[in-house]
Amino acid sequence: MGATRSELVNKAFTKKAVEVESPSGVLADYYGELVFDRAKMHKYLDAETLRRLLDCIDNGEPLDRKTADGVAAGMKQWAMEHGVTHVTHWFQPLTEGTAEKHDSLIDYDGKGGVIESFDGKSLAQQEPDASSFPNGGIRATFEARGYTAWDPTSPVFIEGDTLCIPTVFIAYTGEALDYKTPFKKAIKAVSDAAVPICRLFDPKVRKVYTYLGWEQEYFLVDEDLYAARPDLMMTGRTLMGHASSKNQQLDDHYFAAIPGRVAAFMRELELAGHKLGIPIKTRHNEVAPNQFELAPIFGEANLANDQNQLVMNLMNIIARKHGFVVLLHEKPFDGVNGSGKHNNWSLGTDTGVPLLAPGKDAKGNLQFVTFFVNVLAAVQKHNGLLKASIATATNAHRLGANEAPPAIVSAFLGKTMTEVLRKLLEVPSDTPITIAGKSGKSVGLVEIPEIFVDNTDRNRTSPFAFTGNRFEFRAVGSSANCAGALTTLDSAVAEQLIEFKAAVDKEMESGKKASVAIMDCLKPIIKEILGVVCFDGNGYSEEWQKEARKRGLDTETSVPEMIRQFTSDAAVKMFTGLGVYTKEELEARNEVKWEIYSKKVQIEARVLGRMAINHVIPAALEYKSGLLKNISRAKEVFPESYKDVCKTEIDLVEKISGLVTRIEDMVEEMRVARKNANAISDEYGKAVAYHEIAESLFAIRKPIDKLEEIVDNKLWPLPKYRELLFIS
Repeated sequence: MGATRSELVNKAFTKKAVEVESPSGVLADYYGELVFDRAKMHKYLDAETLRRLLDCIDNGEPLDRKTADGVAAGMKQWAMEHGVTHVTHWFQPLTEGTAEKHDSLIDYDGKGGVIESFDGKSLAQQEPDASSFPNGGIRATFEARGYTAWDPTSPVFIEGDTLCIPTVFIAYTGEALDYKTPFKKAIKAVSDAAVPICRLFDPKVRKVYTYLGWEQEYFLVDEDLYAARPDLMMTGRTLMGHASSKNQQLDDHYFAAIPGRVAAFMRELELAGHKLGIPIKTRHNEVAPNQFELAPIFGEANLANDQNQLVMNLMNIIARKHGFVVLLHEKPFDGVNGSGKHNNWSLGTDTGVPLLAPGKDAKGNLQFVTFFVNVLAAVQKHNGLLKASIATATNAHRLGANEAPPAIVSAFLGKTMTEVLRKLLEVPSDTPITIAGKSGKSVGLVEIPEIFVDNTDRNRTSPFAFTGNRFEFRAVGSSANCAGALTTLDSAVAEQLIEFKAAVDKEMESGKKASVAIMDCLKPIIKEILGVVCFDGNGYSEEWQKEARKRGLDTETSVPEMIRQFTSDAAVKMFTGLGVYTKEELEARNEVKWEIYSKKVQIEARVLGRMAINHVIPAALEYKSGLLKNISRAKEVFPESYKDVCKTEIDLVEKISGLVTRIEDMVEEMRVARKNANAISDEYGKAVAYHEIAESLFAIRKPIDKLEEIVDNKLWPLPKYRELLFIS
């Protein structure tokens, strides 16, 4: 017989922190030791191979087979010095996770024995099964061939005994089946669109980089208590559970001292991350009990996204060593804050100039305003699509709740930048934009305060907020692959920049100076965004929802409906025009999204139904049986007055009977709804049906949570919120 709930809780509360052995030397001595970075390239590659590889990484030049063989030889030598015996192509299918197939380095030596072998072909390409991953109908079961292809811009790394090669994943027929392929295309698209505008300010610019700084929120629960909750194990969230008397209402967990067991986990995670070249910098307690956050230093977006995927894998592995399970679900506990993954997004040139921060002079400031305004214009035009890019069955529990993000994509500028934009509408187009404190003040100047990163408050209700030198896309879910949202954002910005550059060129053809032409093109955009997408107020308020609808912003709250944005005429035109997705890829990804949505809700419905019937109702009936025995005995002793003597017991029996009947009826109704939904062959129609079922889950948990408050604590089979949320 398994341990009781009380025994599991006692065990959880008495666990001690696992000692983490600190590495010898300073951080610089071991940082990146498991990554084949540029320092390793210089050490293990010959000069010509190194030159060609760096030309590929920096300039997008293709690699020939000879160069790939040379790179593979150097990697093999380095890897074997670290005890590597296997190699894998590490990729990111449409599952929100990563995938890998390990091949050993063993091969015949032609003399009856074996050797370790690794060549350019093995480095550059591998063949996983394309039909077994989500593909939206692009590949049938009998059409299994797919390819992974090396991404040289993301460094190869070592995990355990395996050399991991970051790759893209495509079908035999060429369609993308992963997150990385379209993300890299979108990164290139925004660079190609931004460079011509940058050259109006600096002709030396050749490339524009997308930067990403992700903030990963997560919960930790004790692994023994986790194993006693089928809903956590199967769905990542609690489908039932009454709120604890104390949760986050005292605001005493946020930034508080980190508990010992958690600190030990964090130390080991940081150590593992640093060895893999991941610049993890920040760690702290988040708002909800047992909720935490980590964040790295900003980096180039493709690499930063790979690192986030790697960190999530490391978290799951390392947490187990410390007796924890990591919960990356966006809303694992009702009644407390959920978890997001804020994407701090920015652009910068290969000359070292940040495009979303003020410049050193009037020209630099005009460049900043140009990109700042065009990003906002892109967000306005594709606000519904951007919301669709972060819409999932799990993130739906955050959308529209009183925590970022609202189910409306708006942008927060802050008082300073709002005033700057308004002033630009009032002055002549040749008015210099200066930074106060760095130049003399005079009438006619448009001034931006010098200490720019601190001159505005933060708005936690805004899903897309300007924070001084970047935009913070707060709506991305904690379990998501950042590439999904950023592919859409980069594409939207690229499209807008292309349109803006064409408008500027037209103005310059009429004889206007570049700076005047730029400002003349910016002014109508500024006027529109200030009246539509820019909103600095409370994004949770009902007034804003009404106002947003009047402004024409997307207010849809159904995830299946949001997903349809990807195949709207505007989205198809944008993505296909930029070469990021084909129409077929967009349609296939919608099919995948709808299918995953339906399956996740289906699993939740099954788990909730079975837990209700197999866990909750038996416990309630056992308690009810005890109450009836007490009533029966009282009737024997007090035949005339037993109803008065057992008033409490009788009331409880009636309440329990009513709640149990209600639960049974609702579970059966849900089962029938699920059966009907499963009969729908169209993935969109099925997802819509499952959206209704998802809404019904909240109704079913209400009587269950009431029973938790009534039934004898000793009989309740499931760890409660007060036990799950306060383990340290």
